[in-house]
Amino acid sequence: MRDRLPGSQLIPLVTGAGLFALVTRAILSLPGESAGLSVRVTETAAENGISNVVTAVLLDFRGYDTLLEIAVLMLVTVAVFSLRETTMSPTPLSERPGPVLGALTRTVIPVMLLVAGHFVWIGSSRPGGAFQAGAVIGAAGILLALSGYSRPKWVGPRAISWVLSIGLLVFVGVAVYPVLLGEELLQYPAESRKALILVIEALLTLSIGASLVSLFIASASPRVQGDRE
Repeated sequence: MRDRLPGSQLIPLVTGAGLFALVTRAILSLPGESAGLSVRVTETAAENGISNVVTAVLLDFRGYDTLLEIAVLMLVTVAVFSLRETTMSPTPLSERPGPVLGALTRTVIPVMLLVAGHFVWIGSSRPGGAFQAGAVIGAAGILLALSGYSRPKWVGPRAISWVLSIGLLVFVGVAVYPVLLGEELLQYPAESRKALILVIEALLTLSIGASLVSLFIASASPRVQGDRE
């Protein structure tokens, strides 16, 4: 006769089966046809002057979620900073590029910055926004690092810290400001809603791009004495 399952294995099995049954019942109870929130989202976005419903959802309907996502990304960057001293180092990751790679990098980087700015600007009317623009800026910074370019000496650790935190700080400030006026959290003023969202998107782009570059450089840089294991 086989041995019975010990309690340490039986409890996860029963819990998993119960959750599976609960999720299955919830799915089967869904109505066959549902309009969802698409009509409400479209109407609210049009009232606020934001024709792109994705931007309206991320910064209006899902403002809490977007704020927490940015906070988590910044906390991860801070944690890496505390573990790896190389993140702030101006030492290049590789040697200076040859004439072909150098010319290609100098040509591509301005185009990437323009694309990032374009994503921020059109984010209210067409697909785009801070996350896409920040990813492009991060890719530009990583390309510079892999091509042998180092951080300019005049860009010190304090400046990097401000660029990393400015997006989150402004987002939190805009979110809390309505509370001081007796309104709800993240309830943007109607007369300046579109402008505030554009400012938040632009500053978040800088913070996201700087965070991605910093995380890459920290992971690609060799360990120095004093780094924690």
